Formats: sequence, C-alpha cells, structure tokens
Amino acid sequence: MAFYLGVMSGTSLDGLDIALIEHHEQPRLLATHYLPMPADLRQELLGLCASGPDEIARAALTENRWASLAAEGIKHLLAAQGLAPEAIRAIGSHGQTIRHEPARGFTVQIGNPALLAELTGICVVGDFRRRDVAAGGQGAPLVPAFHEALFSHIGQRLAVLNIGGFSNLSLIDQATPVHGFDCGPGNVLLDAWIERKHALPYDADGAWAASGTVIESLLSRLLADPFFAGSGPKSTGREVFNLPWLDSHLAELTTYRDEDVQATLLELTARSIVDSLRNAQTGTEAVLVCGGGARNGTLMRRLAAMLPGVQVASTAAHGIDPDWVEAMAFAWLAHCCLEGIPANRPSVTAAKGLRVLGAIYPA
Repeated sequence: MAFYLGVMSGTSLDGLDIALIEHHEQPRLLATHYLPMPADLRQELLGLCASGPDEIARAALTENRWASLAAEGIKHLLAAQGLAPEAIRAIGSHGQTIRHEPARGFTVQIGNPALLAELTGICVVGDFRRRDVAAGGQGAPLVPAFHEALFSHIGQRLAVLNIGGFSNLSLIDQATPVHGFDCGPGNVLLDAWIERKHALPYDADGAWAASGTVIESLLSRLLADPFFAGSGPKSTGREVFNLPWLDSHLAELTTYRDEDVQATLLELTARSIVDSLRNAQTGTEAVLVCGGGARNGTLMRRLAAMLPGVQVASTAAHGIDPDWVEAMAFAWLAHCCLEGIPANRPSVTAAKGLRVLGAIYPA
C-alpha cells in the first residue's frame, strides 16, 4: 500500500486540482485540495498557447510559478491530513499543456517537475505524454487505461466520458482492449464565449445556453471541421478549437443573438460526443461522465436525451467525485511509472506499442 499525489491544471485553467490516493489493488481517493489559478498566471499560460515574443523565457518563468503554486497546495493538503512528505511515494504532475501537435511530432507540458521535487521534498513523475508521441502516438488521451482500471469491474459495455476543456471517451468492453479518443471541444468554447460576452469564467449549469436556441446553419458549419470526420485515434487542443476559429464561422452570419451562439456551442459539444460514441461502440449500456461538464445540467440532460436507453450519469453514481477523476489518474500514472507498468494503450493513441510513461525526478 502506498500514497500518491496527482496534480493537474486542465484546459479551463481555472485552478490546480490535487488528489491524494492510496494504491493497493485499486486506487482509492483519500483527500483533495483545489487552488484557484491567479488571474495573471492564467493569462500568461493562455498566452503561451500561441507564438509570441520571448516565449522561451516566458515559459520558463511561468512554469516556475506553476510549480510553486502546486507546491503550496501540496503542503496545505499534507498538513490537513497530518502527513509528512516522506509518507508520499510520488507526485504525478501533469503540468499545463501549452502546445499539442502530435501530427508534427510534439506535445509540450510545462510545470518544472524538478523544481516541484525541490520545493516539496517528494519524488515527482512528470512529462507523461512525450514518450507516447515519440512512439508514434497521439500522446492523448492518457486516461482510458486508468478508467479501465477504475471501472471495468462494472461489467457493462461502458463509456467513460471526460468533459474538461475538451471531451474524450474511454470505451470499455470486456471482450476487447480499451479504446478511446478526443471527441472535440468540451467546455473550452462555452467558457471562452461567456467570458467574452459576460466576463464570467463558465456558464453555471448551462443556464445561459438553455436560454438560447441552436443556430442550425452555424452548427452545420462547425461540425464540418475535418476533425469531426476522423475516427480515433485522434486528439485535439486549443491549436484547432479557439475563439478565432469560432469567429471565422460567425462571420458567415448576418445576425445572431449571443445566447443562441452559446446554445449552439453546447449542442456542438453534445453532438460531437454522441456521434463519436455511436460510430465507435454499438450497444453502449452506460455513460459515466467526469470533469467539469458533469456539473452542467443542461449538457447532461441533452446527452441523456440523445442517448435513449443508455444510462447517463456522473461517476459519482459509482462513488468517484467527477471533479477529481483526472487528478487521480495522474497519481495512478506515477504509480505505473515507478513500477515499470506500461500505461499508454496503442488502441487509444496509435503508438507503436506499450510504453512506460513519465520522467522521474527523485526527492
């Protein structure tokens, strides 16, 4: 039995999630801590998602701030649990993705795991994605293997749906290897549009989207993006789906209401998920949803309506808080790295084979 910490900040950049797990035969969530992302650090991280002046130095300074914030949160969590750093076998640190272009052979996550090890006195495992990309894979999503470990005992033909900034599916069937891929935008465009129009970080419960009406012509244009035509393995990011991408399609409209755009973006998220699921796995019995999208009631109801006869519920129905599944995953990935267990799945990423993921920074 060993304790691990998982640390990550996702596409939304709202904050850092830190999860403490106990790993014996199965990972078990023990405690969590959330740190809001300082506004200036969020803006700097967003700025690094595109080319800009002096970006190498900016990235180095920004990842030092990210690591310092993570160390602060870890110390707070350990103090609250009465645990010394020596009690933790390792921290699995995803860092923050600032570029993800596997078609060009690279993916970049910053977070300075060496500094995080120095600040906490705990072994850190980081840089999980690049080995899979080096082996010809997409480097994402990495969570399907964890979803399989966590939920395969349910015994149904299952889909685990993570809706963060982007959405991804893990398809679990006892008869076949786990399969998975990115579906498209999850919350990233919904968050960006409401931030632009109302200076709000997200659309609480999807209420603004629910007040609008889907613009069918806009939806058709959005769904015509080549990404949606491809089947997995595939992954995506802000390089493809962003406000300039949306603006280019809005320019084709003569007039529109802002709330109708939000409704259309929510429908885009739902349609891209459901279409992907139907194409990749027939006879799905249940969809378990995690990530921030599980808190969007309008989106959850839309998914349920589009999947009649399928149980659609958050992972909370099986005892796992949907907000913490991904941070748990990176704690589990640290365990796999230290034990020499391959944690990618070629059926998910199209890598040449199984690989041990992560780079180790001893305490």
